Amino acid sequence: MKSVSGLLEKLDYQIIHGTTEGEITALVYDSRKVTKDCMFVCIKGAAYDSHEHVEEITAKGASVIMAEREVEVPAGVTLILVSDTRYALSLLSAAYFDHPAEKLKVIGITGTKGKTTTTFMVKGILEHAGYRVGLIGTIETIIGEKHIPANNTTPESYLIQEYFAQMVEAGCEICVMEVSSQGLMMHRTAGIPFEIGIFTNLAPDHIGPNEHSSFEEYAQCKGLLFRQCRVGIANVDDEHFDMVLGGHTCSLETIGFSEKADYRASEVELIGRPGYLGVRYHISGKLNMDVEIDVPGTFSVYNSLVAIAICEHFNVSEEDLKEALKVVKTKGRIEMIKVSEDFILMIDYAHNAMSLESLLLTLKEYHPKRLVCVFGCGGNRSKLRRYEMGEVSGRLADLTVITSDNPRFEEPQAIIDDIKVGMTKTDGAYVEICDRKEAIRYVIEHGQKGDVIVLAGKGHEDYQEIKGKKYPMDERDLIREVLEELR
Repeated sequence: MKSVSGLLEKLDYQIIHGTTEGEITALVYDSRKVTKDCMFVCIKGAAYDSHEHVEEITAKGASVIMAEREVEVPAGVTLILVSDTRYALSLLSAAYFDHPAEKLKVIGITGTKGKTTTTFMVKGILEHAGYRVGLIGTIETIIGEKHIPANNTTPESYLIQEYFAQMVEAGCEICVMEVSSQGLMMHRTAGIPFEIGIFTNLAPDHIGPNEHSSFEEYAQCKGLLFRQCRVGIANVDDEHFDMVLGGHTCSLETIGFSEKADYRASEVELIGRPGYLGVRYHISGKLNMDVEIDVPGTFSVYNSLVAIAICEHFNVSEEDLKEALKVVKTKGRIEMIKVSEDFILMIDYAHNAMSLESLLLTLKEYHPKRLVCVFGCGGNRSKLRRYEMGEVSGRLADLTVITSDNPRFEEPQAIIDDIKVGMTKTDGAYVEICDRKEAIRYVIEHGQKGDVIVLAGKGHEDYQEIKGKKYPMDERDLIREVLEELR
């Protein structure tokens, strides 16, 4: 039971009907989860507005309704008005779970690319140094030994606070979380006292219906994090640095290759040997040390610089940093799977043209004998994505194997035919093998010495969605099965 007046302590509100004396049994924002004597927060969504269903919500037993506009409530039910119920839900949730974020050091990471890899990198280094760290991100939420698959990069505010509370209970000292522009715009992170906020980079993305109306709004939403954290760490090389960091209220540190960066990378050297792709570089500025990471490419230098800058605030030793950077892995992000001494095979989540191009350009820097790309596209999604991905792979890969991804309610062959539209704009060689396991078998059987083979699009996913049903399918299992069958 929670006191109504206690939950409202940090909110501006107006009582229209009833009283704030008394207690509630639960805080609810999903009309399917209403319980007797709960407080219900009405949210206006893209397709469903619970303001229009207050009659059935109170009939199920809600005793307090919070809304953005006046609605009819029965006698005995309290109606409270606020200007923004999403913002209110965030603050109510924090109070409902007794402000768990105040018992943690919360690190928020925002940017177009690099959020997931950086969160796992930070978690890995800090744990290597002896801290207990929780994680909230695109792939999953991790609390101790518990792994909860994610639906959104940044969950609804109630869920975030519930996860924070579970982390405190599990003995976590730190939470590192991905903070999406949508999450910031929808106030899912409102009221969280971020210890450190991170800006990785910004590129045109998430612009359109039900997302951001313009690139300027997208940048502005990213910037909200830096009015809500104690310390900001930002990529000074990014062309949109000023756009995102304008109006920040935190103390600011920078990372990058620029002479202006507080943590500056130089003397970058790409390292490629059988079964291994990595990068070595030197950091100067606030720290002076040589670093090696077994994740390829320049963008991994940025991700590791961010992780190192964060860890400086937690007094991680140089030795722990160096050891951890060599072993930290992110599931499905340039995840190398050892199958042969002759060639390199990796899994990556690149599932749009921008991320696929970035990945393939990174791998080409290592001058493989052949760059082989296996990918498909999701069904019931834009055809333009298929054309673009086909064109990118045709232009950059020496061989493309077009296969199935999540066909959903479309025919896999129809999706493959769309991808081929983009392929035919290039001179790229390709084969089509609809069955994903057979496509993997093909590239393993035909792998040549010096090849780099990338399985793109599925990454961390462990299912394939066909006709509305998710079937278990993890590429790691498929690789293992193929290797056993080939033996």
